[in-house]
Amino acid sequence: MGAEPASTQPGQSELGQVVALLANYCWVELDRAGPSGVNRLLCTRRTRLGKSGQTIAVGDRVWVDGIDWPAGRGAVAALEPRDGLLERPAVANVARVVVVVALAEPALDPLQLTRFLLTAEATGRPVVLVFSKADLVPPEVAEEWCGRASAWGYEALAVSTRTGQGLERLQQRLAQPGIAVLCGPSGVGKSSVLNGLCPELGLRVAAVSGRLQRGRHTTRHVELFPLAPGALLADTPGFNRPRLPADPAALGALFPEIRQRLRSASCRFSNCLHQGDPGCAVGGDWERYGLYGQCLADLVLEGERAGRSQGRSAEPGLRRRGQGMEPRLAPGLRQSSRRRQRQQMLDGESGAEDGANPSGELSPPGPAN
Repeated sequence: MGAEPASTQPGQSELGQVVALLANYCWVELDRAGPSGVNRLLCTRRTRLGKSGQTIAVGDRVWVDGIDWPAGRGAVAALEPRDGLLERPAVANVARVVVVVALAEPALDPLQLTRFLLTAEATGRPVVLVFSKADLVPPEVAEEWCGRASAWGYEALAVSTRTGQGLERLQQRLAQPGIAVLCGPSGVGKSSVLNGLCPELGLRVAAVSGRLQRGRHTTRHVELFPLAPGALLADTPGFNRPRLPADPAALGALFPEIRQRLRSASCRFSNCLHQGDPGCAVGGDWERYGLYGQCLADLVLEGERAGRSQGRSAEPGLRRRGQGMEPRLAPGLRQSSRRRQRQQMLDGESGAEDGANPSGELSPPGPAN
């Protein structure tokens, strides 16, 4: 990652936090300022970190040595243990995840929103749902979406950076110590929301494509910005198709509706996929039931594609059965059908008559007359 800077004070190391990654470099905000009030260093990474397989993410707490104070340079020598990691976008030590989607321009897609919420839920951190561009729709539409989100299990906020609607309430919720990550599709106004919360930032924004109604990428990297003492906001590049969890059995736990129903009752089978199976305690009388089934189907399709790309069948997971999904039985646990068993018995008997034993080996010849 480039040449390691020489230290003006050998042996000195400082603790700080990675606030941005730029190509092969990272910006580290120090816990205490150095000579001349320098509190931010442009750092490389010590080679031994790469050899040991350690990667640096925004939000990491790191030790910096080899500091050249006049040049504002240093090298990351060690990482402190992480308290969780949001994989996409990669942010460490996340305290809460803020999912931002637009009510218009681009149009709100419930399936896409659900996939973002699943990504946020997978972190195990509190999730904040924000509907942006509230000024582009009638007030009753914004209220309707907030009500639907409440039924899903989220206390949502409708905000507008043009009128200032909802920004003060959002700032109050995000002013708690820790890192809050803004994530969502491209073009929903994440950078605009950040500008509304911190006007001094002046982040670059762009209009949605008029022909395709798709967002334009304006944020190219993850960066932390101070919102309040101890509170940081991470602006992240937009992406339109979040990943689903690899394990189908883990999908249901990411829906607050399913978690709530399973608190008061349990399914008959421990591997229940909540697709109308006998003895299922979840049922299908909730709004996102169809979206849950679609996510299951997408998960199966993605697994099959991954299996084909590796030149082998997909790992045991799910398979289609009628309109729903069911667990795929591991090959070692499958039993032969009765028809196949009968055929094997007939083949064994025929082989014995022809001088072959059931194992397929030739029987020894009898004594010659």
